[in-house]
Amino acid sequence: MLEQRIQQQFFDAADLKYRSAESLSRPIAEASQAIVSVLTAGGKLLVCGVGAAAALASLGAALLMGRFERERPGLAVMVLGGDTVVSSHLSSAGGAAAMLARQVTTLGSPGDLLLLLDADGDHEAALAALQAAHASDMAVIALLGAGSATLRDALGETDAAISVAHERGARVMEMQMLILHCLCDAIDLQLLGEQDPT
Repeated sequence: MLEQRIQQQFFDAADLKYRSAESLSRPIAEASQAIVSVLTAGGKLLVCGVGAAAALASLGAALLMGRFERERPGLAVMVLGGDTVVSSHLSSAGGAAAMLARQVTTLGSPGDLLLLLDADGDHEAALAALQAAHASDMAVIALLGAGSATLRDALGETDAAISVAHERGARVMEMQMLILHCLCDAIDLQLLGEQDPT
């Protein structure tokens, strides 16, 4: 019984990935092109996640700043919300929503880009970060789940959504991890060209 349940987790995850490949490939490609455009023009990519997606945001920023699967110069990427002292201080002055918004406003500049991850839907902090990015004349790429209708509606015409059509947060996070890997690979391809197969 337990083994069958575990196997079903694998089958469900594989099915979602298979069903999403065609619908998500274009938005991921467009998002990678937007990121490369901002970075090669001297801008920054600010990355933040809310709830459980905060850990994914940190990992994604690390892969972009450092390296993914091959060596390249570091990219101008900053993860928001990660510093415990800064986060504690800013949170005490107005909560998590105010903290992320303050970081976006303080560290972002016009022409920069915000990569926002929300796996389980419509966190107040995610909406505040999105609104702060707009106020700072920044575009937003949002990685969202099915429960993120308010965030999706708040996106502007220069923003992009990469939405995973699933209600379960665990499945959405698994897909967001794959999406981050796809973004990293596509960015490396654009910056470094095809990898030598040898």
